[in-house]
Amino acid sequence: MQHARGFLKIVDDVKTRIREISVEETRQKLESGAPFYFVDVREDHEWSQGHAQGAIHLGRGILERDIEGKVADRQAEIVLYCGGGYRSALAADNLQLMGYRNVFSMAGGFKEWFAKGNPVTCE
Repeated sequence: MQHARGFLKIVDDVKTRIREISVEETRQKLESGAPFYFVDVREDHEWSQGHAQGAIHLGRGILERDIEGKVADRQAEIVLYCGGGYRSALAADNLQLMGYRNVFSMAGGFKEWFAKGNPVTCE
């Protein structure tokens, strides 16, 4: 997908303020049983077509509205992902503005997660 220059400029700026985590690091966290929230911020139709096993869904359009109901602890670790790592970077920035202090965007997003053979489900 070709993204607009204006969008990429915003994402590049946001990435100077957020932390990213690799697909491999995220998978290791899941396998180790480390306590964290793994959040898919993609649209509903993307989620229903398949998502990372172990993830919960809070779409980008409702994330800020509903996050406090799912993650009350602002110190809890949260790993966000989208399709390619752009929307999750924007979401991570907003959660930081809301006071969440341990937020990461999964670089490469679901596309990389899937391409590397990590577990996916439609449930």
